[in-house]
Amino acid sequence: MLKRWFDVVLASWALVFLSPLLLAVALAIKLGDGGSVFYRGRRIGLEGQPFGMFKFRTMVERAETLGGPSTAADDPRVTPIGRWLRRHKLDELPQLINVCRGEMSLVGPRPEVPQYVALYSDEERAILSVRPGLTDWASLWNIDEGALLVGSPDPERTYLELIRPEKIRLQLEYVRQRSFMTDLQILWSTLAALVGRRRASLPLSAAVKG
Repeated sequence: MLKRWFDVVLASWALVFLSPLLLAVALAIKLGDGGSVFYRGRRIGLEGQPFGMFKFRTMVERAETLGGPSTAADDPRVTPIGRWLRRHKLDELPQLINVCRGEMSLVGPRPEVPQYVALYSDEERAILSVRPGLTDWASLWNIDEGALLVGSPDPERTYLELIRPEKIRLQLEYVRQRSFMTDLQILWSTLAALVGRRRASLPLSAAVKG
């Protein structure tokens, strides 16, 4: 109950406080190529329920028909303004709406696309027992996924073989150890990581295991 109250209050406040920035980003996207401002991707949430996750559109229209869901920083489908938004994580801000709607939380495992959820083992399906979030330990460890995929001849395979296993491990650790204090620690670490633009590594592993 405390977590949900905290989510709604903080997300609502953030939407109001950040409204000038949100409007500026929306205008920049519209002026960039005249296409839609938002992208609503199908994701799997709490108890396996699908929902539409909001993002500022960072790729060309109908990009999903031109490639897979894993995208490198140099993916040609990403627009110039989209590349900048992704670098600063501003494309994720509309998910505050999902938080207010109860589809997401501020902290929780990042929601996956249906085809990746279909790969979950019985143990991994425990990830679906909590509301997905904007950030978690796995997000911090993997804060710049696009850069990790640059140069890969097959970003999809690289993601599944090299990135996904550690993401799953960290997400399961969060599910097992979650608490309000853990959420506060993750939020603080996320702000620090975004300001410093660095990937969490050894300190993060110690925090998760400790």
